[in-house]
Amino acid sequence: MTPAYSALSQWSGPLGLPDFSKFSDADFNAAFDIALEKDWADVEAVLQNPDAPTIENTLKALQLSGRDLSHIAAIFWMRAGAHTNEDIQALEREVAPRMSRHHSRIMMNEALFARLDALYQSRTKLGLDTETLRVLEKSWKGFVRNGAKLNAQDKARLADINEKLAGLGAGFGQNVLKDEASWALFITDEAELAGLPEQLRAAMKAAAEERGREDAWAVTLSRAIVEPFLTFSSVRHLREKAYEAWAKRGENGGATDNRTLVTEIVALRDEKAKLLGYANFAAFKLDDTMAKTPDAVMDLLMPVWDKAKQRASEEQADLEKLITGEGLNHPVAGWDWRYYAEKLRAERFAFDEGDLKPYLQLNKIIEAAFDVATRLFGLTFKEHQGIQTWHPDVRVWEVFNADGSRRGLFLGDYFARQSKRSGAWMSALQSSHRLDGGQPPIIYNVMNFAKPPKGEVALLSLDDAHTLFHEFGHALHGLLSDVTWPAISGTAVSRDFVELPSQLYEHWLTERPVLEKFATHYKTGETIPQDLIDKVLKAATFNAGFNTVEFTSSALVDMAFHTSDKPVTDPLVFEAEVLKKLDMPEAIIMRHRTPHFLHVFSGDGYSAGYYSYMWSEVLDADAFAAFEESGDVFNADLAEKLKTHIYAAGGSKDPEELYKTFRGRMPSPQAMIEKRGL
Repeated sequence: MTPAYSALSQWSGPLGLPDFSKFSDADFNAAFDIALEKDWADVEAVLQNPDAPTIENTLKALQLSGRDLSHIAAIFWMRAGAHTNEDIQALEREVAPRMSRHHSRIMMNEALFARLDALYQSRTKLGLDTETLRVLEKSWKGFVRNGAKLNAQDKARLADINEKLAGLGAGFGQNVLKDEASWALFITDEAELAGLPEQLRAAMKAAAEERGREDAWAVTLSRAIVEPFLTFSSVRHLREKAYEAWAKRGENGGATDNRTLVTEIVALRDEKAKLLGYANFAAFKLDDTMAKTPDAVMDLLMPVWDKAKQRASEEQADLEKLITGEGLNHPVAGWDWRYYAEKLRAERFAFDEGDLKPYLQLNKIIEAAFDVATRLFGLTFKEHQGIQTWHPDVRVWEVFNADGSRRGLFLGDYFARQSKRSGAWMSALQSSHRLDGGQPPIIYNVMNFAKPPKGEVALLSLDDAHTLFHEFGHALHGLLSDVTWPAISGTAVSRDFVELPSQLYEHWLTERPVLEKFATHYKTGETIPQDLIDKVLKAATFNAGFNTVEFTSSALVDMAFHTSDKPVTDPLVFEAEVLKKLDMPEAIIMRHRTPHFLHVFSGDGYSAGYYSYMWSEVLDADAFAAFEESGDVFNADLAEKLKTHIYAAGGSKDPEELYKTFRGRMPSPQAMIEKRGL
C-alpha cells in the first residue's frame, strides 16, 4: 500500500484523525480502486465460508467489512460538500455511480442474501438480544429494499437505475453550488448600502475582497448574507436582483440548469419503486419510517397548511399597510416580505435583529451549546489548536464523559466559502460502535455563517444561532450513541425521527439561563438586557404564517413529485400546478424551489421526506414540554431518560417505542401547532 492510501484508510493523525498532510486530491481515485477491491474481498470471505451461517460469520462479518472504504469515503464526501474544487467534483461524478454499482453488487448477491435470509427465517429461535435482532431485521429488509428478491433482469435494471440516480444527484448538487459561487452583486456606491447593519456591511466587504474586489461590497447567495440583505436593505431594486438570483439557482439555462436532471430523477425513482412492488416512490420511502404512508404525511401537512395560509394572509395585510403608510402603492412582492416584516417586528415588539445580533457572538453560542450538553448529559469539551484538517477554519474539540473518560471528537466548520455547498449539516468521519473493540465517534458540523473581516468578531442572527444549536443536536446524537452494532449507530434511524434530537436541542437556546450567561455584547461584554430577552421571547412566533408556508409548500411539492401517477415532463410547470392547487400566496416562494432543492434531489436523503422536519417537530414540542412541566428545563431525571432513550439509543429499537419509553405516550400535533403560533 502507498503511504497516501495508508493515510486515507488507517488514520494516524492527531487524536485519531486522518493525517491530512499525507494525502492530496490526486490520491483519492487510486485509493477508491484498492478499497473497493478490499471490501469485495471481505464480502467474498463471508460467501466462501463453508460453515452454516451464524450471527458471527455472516451478520457480524458484514458489519465489520469495508473499513478502509468507509474511511476513504468519509473523507471524500466531507470534501465534496465542505471544501470542493473541480478535481473533487469530477471525481464525485465518477465515484457516486461506482459506489452505487458496488453497493448493488453486494445487496443483490443471491448467495449472500441466502445466508442472511437463513438467519432471518430462524431469528426467533436464535436467542438474540433485542439489539442484535433489530440489526438482523434491518439488514434483511435492507437487502430486500435493494432488490435481493428480484429476478436477474429486474436486478440488472434496478442496479442501472441506482447508478444513474447517484450520478444525477451528484450533478444536481454541483450545479447549485456553481450557481451560488458564480453569482455576486457588487455594490460600489455606499449610498446603496442604506439600511444595512454594520456587521452585514463588514461581511459583504470581506466577501467582495475574497472575490478580488476590494473596491466593493458583495451580496452573495450565501444564506448568511442574502437573507439579511433582503431583510435590511432599503434599496428595493437591489433587493429584487438578489431575490431573483436566490430564487433561480439551478434554472439559469446552460450547463448548470437542473430542470432536465429533475425530470430524469423523478422518472427513475418512480420506476425503481414499481420494480420493488410499490405504488410510487413516496410509498417506497415511507414504508421504513414512522409515518409509514403518504396519506399519514398529508394528514399532518394539510391542516397545518390551511392554518399557515390564513395566518400569512393576515401578515400580508399588515405589510401592505406599512407600504401604504410610506406613501407607496406597490403590492408585497417576494423581495419585500422580509424587509417589511422586519420593520413590523421592530414596530410591534420594539426591537429588530440589529439590536439582538451584537449579543450573539459565534464563540459564545458555541460555548452555550457545549454548556447545555454539560448540564444535560455531563459532557465536557477541550479545544485543540493547530491540528490540520480539511480547511484552516475548522476547529477541533476532544469530548469527555462526566467521569472524565474520553468520548470522541467534535469538529466545527462554521464559515461560508465558495468551495462549500450551502446550508448546514452534521456528518461523521467515524460513527461509534462497540463491535470487536469498537471505535469512538468523530462527528462534525458544517455551517455557512458570514465570515467577518480578520480580527473582528463573528456575530450571528437568531436564526443562525438556532441553526448552530440544531446541528449540534444532531452531533450529540452521534457523540452520545451507545450501541454495539454499526448499522444502528447515532443518526441511523428513520428519517422522520432523526430530526427530533436536533430540533429538540434548539429549545434550550432561548431559555433565560442560557441567554443570560452567553448572550453578551461583543464590545462591552454587557449581558443581554432582560427586557430584550422578554421581547425576543414574545416575538418568537412573529411571521409564523410566512415561515410555515415556506416550509410546508416545499414538503407538499416534494410529496407531489413522488406520488404523481403521470410523468413529470417539465418540473417547473409541475411545481406551478401543485402550488396553484394549494392556492400558494403569490408573495411567498417555497423555502427550497425545485431546481435547487438539495434535500430532495442531490441524493435521496430527504426525497419524499422533507415533511420529516415537521413530523419530528410534533415530537420535539411535546418532548420539551416534559421539561417545562417539571419546572426545570435541566431536570436531571428527564435528562437521563432523554440521553438513554433518544440520544444514546440510535436505531436500537423502533422509534415509536423509544419515544414512548421517554415520554410515556405519543404526542398529538397540537403542541407543535401552538409552538408555531398557529
